[in-house]
Amino acid sequence: MNKTTRRSFIKSATVFSGAIGAAGLSRGVEIISPAGKKTDIRIESISHTFEEHTLRAPLKFAGAVVNRQTMLTVTCTVRTMAGKVATGFGILPLNYVFTFPSRKLSEQARLEAMKALAGELVKVTDDYRKFGHPIEINWDLAPAYLKTAADVSNRLQLAESIPKLCTLVTAGALDAAIHDAYGKAQGLNSFHTYNREFMNRDLSHYLGAHYRGEYPSRYIRSEPRRRMPLCHLISAIDPLEAADNTNPIRDGLPETLPEWIRYNGLNHLKIKLNGNDLDWDMDRMLAIDRVTTETQAKRHVRNWAYVPDFNEKCPDVEYYLTFLRRIKERMPAGFKRIEYVEQPTSRDLKNHPENTMHEVAKLCPVVIDESLVDVDSLLLARQMGWTGAVVKSPKGLTNMILIACVAGKQKIFLAGGDMSCPGAALIQTASLQARVPGIASVEANARQFLPAANKPWEARFPGIFRVTDGMLKTGELNRPGLGA
Repeated sequence: MNKTTRRSFIKSATVFSGAIGAAGLSRGVEIISPAGKKTDIRIESISHTFEEHTLRAPLKFAGAVVNRQTMLTVTCTVRTMAGKVATGFGILPLNYVFTFPSRKLSEQARLEAMKALAGELVKVTDDYRKFGHPIEINWDLAPAYLKTAADVSNRLQLAESIPKLCTLVTAGALDAAIHDAYGKAQGLNSFHTYNREFMNRDLSHYLGAHYRGEYPSRYIRSEPRRRMPLCHLISAIDPLEAADNTNPIRDGLPETLPEWIRYNGLNHLKIKLNGNDLDWDMDRMLAIDRVTTETQAKRHVRNWAYVPDFNEKCPDVEYYLTFLRRIKERMPAGFKRIEYVEQPTSRDLKNHPENTMHEVAKLCPVVIDESLVDVDSLLLARQMGWTGAVVKSPKGLTNMILIACVAGKQKIFLAGGDMSCPGAALIQTASLQARVPGIASVEANARQFLPAANKPWEARFPGIFRVTDGMLKTGELNRPGLGA
């Protein structure tokens, strides 16, 4: 797509997005003053780089073993209507396993597609020259981003097109960079700017007439919670006990579950399950419960929580229901510790209407993660009996803010999530979770799998990167921009 074509498309997409949202629903359109606000920003320049990391230990989820991670960093310089210039950045992992599952494309092909898409999205964004608030800017660009993903898929002749979730995650770093630069231009944490004082349009422009006169600040806190539990990830191949640790790393960090529990003072555990072998999933849960119970008893800790996560690998609802019933029977105390279960069945809700959760949710709360791409998917999941959804800013901060507003208004349960975001990426993702009411804990998986990338940030945010009592000091996430 050449520069003239990109500009023409963005102009038409901007008109289109006012009436039809990124979620695909008809919205009420609010009349606004064309003058805007002095705080509005225009993108002056935007660029990107990639950084490759090798994981400290292999991570298995969704049936795949991951040994590396590519980080996308986007740097954005903006100018306010009042003439103030500021530079922000967004940094997120290009997680092709989570965002772009495929039986036809190799891991390398999917990663290269995401990298190519990132480059094209930067070009499209660089051509956008309107003044506005970051939520308005991203809303305008969202249709162009999806069109660009389709163009990249065609140009690369991909056997499977880049999915919407993959586009959202790739664009997430751009969205974060714009929000970060905007907050820094105002000299404020960005979460202080999602209100009438800074935004030209209220939520009705994005979500419909029921939100007229409302702004995100009604549903999302401007200040973070002071402390939140750290949620520890147990990969499907993590050693639980010393006898399981057949390939020790010996780098001074914990390697088994009891070591991690003692090291970080853990009381929240996310458990990756395979979903294709009921006996294995059962044995894994029972073993984790046994090891955890023994370790916590020695620490004199009575309260802790589990979050099983199938990453959509259960073949059907019956598999998941059987799992829950057996767990309840064989480890009744452990079953009561389950806060919720993440995405047991297929992410494609429309094509799998049989995966309703009305009966299952009576046993245990169950939330979508891979399925959540927009407001429509949240509302569809609720109609199908799902309890709620996982919000994580790698899916796009603007997108997650709007979804959190809908969930807040409709009293839909929300949980937080991570993509093994290290360093500044964790600061930016945790900043959202610390401000969304109802989210019970924050994942920080990079401390397990990418500790070297966290190291430069430890002294600046000790309460986030040096945890000994199971709690993240999320009150530290209050600096200008997105906090990093």
